[in-house]
Amino acid sequence: MKNTIIIFSLLLTLTSQGQSVTDTLLKRENRIEVLARVTENEALIRWAPTKPISWKQLNRYGYILERYTIIRDGKTLAQPEARTLSSAPIVPQPLAAWESIVQINDNAAIVAQAIYGETFDVTGTDKIESIVALSEDIEQRHTFALYTADQDFKVAEMAGLGYKDNTAAPNEKYVYRVISAVPEQINDIQYGGVFQGYQDYEPLPKPIDLVSTFTDAATSLSWNFKIHKDIFTSYNIERAQEGEAFKKINKRPYTLLNQAADERTGRIYYMDSIANNKGYKYRVQGISVFGETSPYSDEAGGTGRAALGFTPFLTTKEFLDINTVKLTWEFPEEANGELSSFSLNRSNGLGETQEVLIKDIPPTARSIKYNKLLPSNYFTVSAIGKYGSQKKSFPMLVQPVDSIPPSRPIGLTGKIDSSGVVHIKWKANTDVDIFGYRVFRGNLENEEYSQITSKPISTTAFRDSVSIKNLNSKVYYKIVAIDYRYNQSDYSEPLVLKKPDIIPPTSPVFKTFKVDEQKINLSWAKSSSRDAVTTQLYRKENDSKDWLLVYEGENDIEQYVDNDGTEGTLYSYTLIAIDESKLESLPSPSVSIKIPKNNKDNQVRNFYGAVNKQDKSIQLSWSYRSDDIVEFELYKSITGEKMRLLRIVPADIRRLIDPTLKINTSYTYGIRAVFKDGRISKLKKMTIKY
Repeated sequence: MKNTIIIFSLLLTLTSQGQSVTDTLLKRENRIEVLARVTENEALIRWAPTKPISWKQLNRYGYILERYTIIRDGKTLAQPEARTLSSAPIVPQPLAAWESIVQINDNAAIVAQAIYGETFDVTGTDKIESIVALSEDIEQRHTFALYTADQDFKVAEMAGLGYKDNTAAPNEKYVYRVISAVPEQINDIQYGGVFQGYQDYEPLPKPIDLVSTFTDAATSLSWNFKIHKDIFTSYNIERAQEGEAFKKINKRPYTLLNQAADERTGRIYYMDSIANNKGYKYRVQGISVFGETSPYSDEAGGTGRAALGFTPFLTTKEFLDINTVKLTWEFPEEANGELSSFSLNRSNGLGETQEVLIKDIPPTARSIKYNKLLPSNYFTVSAIGKYGSQKKSFPMLVQPVDSIPPSRPIGLTGKIDSSGVVHIKWKANTDVDIFGYRVFRGNLENEEYSQITSKPISTTAFRDSVSIKNLNSKVYYKIVAIDYRYNQSDYSEPLVLKKPDIIPPTSPVFKTFKVDEQKINLSWAKSSSRDAVTTQLYRKENDSKDWLLVYEGENDIEQYVDNDGTEGTLYSYTLIAIDESKLESLPSPSVSIKIPKNNKDNQVRNFYGAVNKQDKSIQLSWSYRSDDIVEFELYKSITGEKMRLLRIVPADIRRLIDPTLKINTSYTYGIRAVFKDGRISKLKKMTIKY
């Protein structure tokens, strides 16, 4: 008896309550780790071998699950009552049992491949990939099988790593022990155990401390994972746009392996892309190793706001006296609505603001006077958006003495070679106090140019590199001269350089098509590439592999009527754009259109609609006069808009109720018959106001 008590005391020390089975990968003992949880009506047991070779052998020989009744009605039994819960060792289900579930469950597919696959090659971007990349095949299988089983208890059961005990009594408490069925001469694997009963049931807590930070078109979510690290192995994340219901936004459970967490603060992070100026709410739900989902966290919400789109640029300085300067800057007038104010700052010349000199400058202002000049001043102007974002100008040096800027550089020339290397040069300034030059670049003619020299350069030549594999066909450069007092000249005239054209144009895209008698009316959105000059339309019939050119015209043309059609024939169409360099786009996604065999007579009669205010619906009814009809197609639209298919009903149906309505709205309904030989009748329409 004493020995029995000692054995069960040792079993209790094996309990690994509150950590995921995947954590056993970090343990080096050759043993079976076990954990358990009770729900309101059953006990769930999970286990995992700590070593890959043991897992492989146990998949063959199996596990023996024993249950020892220790406590009944609050009293410890003098002799524990033993029971083996499985009639035979528990092993993974045979491959045939997995064939149906792997089609609908990715977790099952991973575990089945780990157990039965001839090879096991896993690629991806999650951090778990870096864990297993240096491991051998068996280690990969072991790691992924245990990790995936943590996400799906049903899969764990099929893999021989989980068990539901439906025979547990609410007035008893048990030790569950999982024993290796592998012969000891092959591998001596230590058993594992856990102490559990219905008295231990506790509902899952909800995730806590959900915080959302909204920026330009993005939300950063974070919550405390550390306090529930021993309970939840993964999470579901849900989002609701204002006026709409919550929807899950993660395709697979979100885990610490998906995204690095901050162990120091105990927080896990998730980034979400959103639309600006719309309200959003978020909530998080925890998932345990047993597949249970927790209550939702408290909600966190907010609104994304666009960052300020423009940067002020200090252009001129005018000395009014030895202590006073008038500064002028450029900022697009159309962006005034985005501003709350400007501010004038004095910086250290590197853009780091030391002092705000004047606040709350009106958004319409483009100049300011300042009368407390120091011997040397670096001024910046900050544009402050309505929602707090700021854009600061480059610093401008203002010195009361020698404030005359150099003349602007002239004679810019340049070229771009086939690898994207840019060579530009210009004439040297004749000013005697020239310190150097700054080079600016823009990708669009009217955009604000960006400085690409970190400091003034002393030469009159510059080499740059640009990507020739983007949609901008040109690049723009300007040069300014700087004197020793950091007076800056006006910009040079822009230098416009054309890139070598190696990028084909974008493809046109079909927008609409319409079949009218035997004519097919096509319309498309033309190629968005600026250098696209020609559009070609190709057609093929039925299953033919040969495409026939049926139209070629200027890129500005966006429609075509194909008159050469035959009833009952399926036609496929695709588009290609050609640019000035004779480069062809990829073929557009094709559209397939079948010219129906039209039945000239309308076989539908007495098409009526009646409003039922009590049921908030419209009841449609009709009659017909043909035995060859197989079904009816019903269409619906808000009057004046394009009709869409509402329902297809069998030929013996003569009535349909439409409950999807809005008050004070006029609807147009249409119906046509479909015949056994594929012909269709003309559309019969009716308008009714709800």
